[in-house]
Amino acid sequence: MPDFTGRGRLRHRSAAQAAAQGIKDYIRNHGLVEGDLLPSEADMCEDLGCSRSSIREAVRTLATLDIVEVRHGYGTFVSGMSLSPLVEGLVFRTLVDSERSVERMRNIVEVRYGLDTAVTTGLMGALTPEQAEELHGVVAQMRAHADAGEPFLEEDHHFHTLLMSHVKNHLVRELSDAMWRVQMQVAPALGLATSKEWASSVDSHDEMVDAIVAEDPGAYRAAVRSHYRNLLDALAKADI
Repeated sequence: MPDFTGRGRLRHRSAAQAAAQGIKDYIRNHGLVEGDLLPSEADMCEDLGCSRSSIREAVRTLATLDIVEVRHGYGTFVSGMSLSPLVEGLVFRTLVDSERSVERMRNIVEVRYGLDTAVTTGLMGALTPEQAEELHGVVAQMRAHADAGEPFLEEDHHFHTLLMSHVKNHLVRELSDAMWRVQMQVAPALGLATSKEWASSVDSHDEMVDAIVAEDPGAYRAAVRSHYRNLLDALAKADI
């Protein structure tokens, strides 16, 4: 007789959730790291007391979260556990509701602003002359694109990645990169990638580098504020 109550589906979901937790426990208890091979599906079924369907659903769920990676013909491996699922979720969340897309994009920019100002002290004096010159070179590429009316998202991403590489807090670096990747994907969809306000943010990047070299936290914060003020102005106009 068909089960119209949904109890069967709930039981399967609970079994898959238990299997997913069991796999995570196995990874943690055995000290596995990225690239390590997990037991075979048959072994996981036996060890966890779960059906093959529950194990497969658990693996699919964990793969979506970048906890495991399935390499067909080779097995299931521990993955990088990156923030990619967060990025995908935020991009979709920002764009799915067109009436709130600009507001949610503004939230992303504000989070980036908070992260960039939070690392002020740690960045002071962190750049060698060669590293500062490299960053100025990236800004020059950004300026060339801006002068030609072209987007420079890749160069901007490269600049912030280089800058954040000098921050000791790994999570801050990952969050900064994740928020930028969200911005990189959403900005073109909102028509912001080549706006005048966006282009006017180029100079503030040079000012950020100069402030770090001069070990002037006030000047650095002012440059960061100027940078994000331009982006927020572009969003304010888009929201009209």
